[in-house]
Amino acid sequence: MKHVMQHTLSPEVARKTAERAFFSYRERYAKYDPRFEWVGANKAKAFFRAKGFALEGSIELLPTAIALSLEVPFMLRMFEGAALARIERELTYWSKQASATDPSAFGVASAATS
Repeated sequence: MKHVMQHTLSPEVARKTAERAFFSYRERYAKYDPRFEWVGANKAKAFFRAKGFALEGSIELLPTAIALSLEVPFMLRMFEGAALARIERELTYWSKQASATDPSAFGVASAATS
């Protein structure tokens, strides 16, 4: 399943936002053993365990959107929408925080200080 959410963040802030969202998710849902790794400048892989199954997903940073993709075994497809909704909720929260915050708070130099 692929889901796209729009954003107005710079590429650097979008990347930091994705990281913060995932780290927040990892703290909140530690029982699912979530892991996250960047596999390119704009793409990350995410891994989870749920009900004895391994799940793999990806996050791709696009210029004006974040694309989420999640591969879910047939036995867990009924939970696919809920899993994506939780991930999107974290991304939305952190995107709003980033939009309302000075970019330096996310570890990114603002255009004025670059």
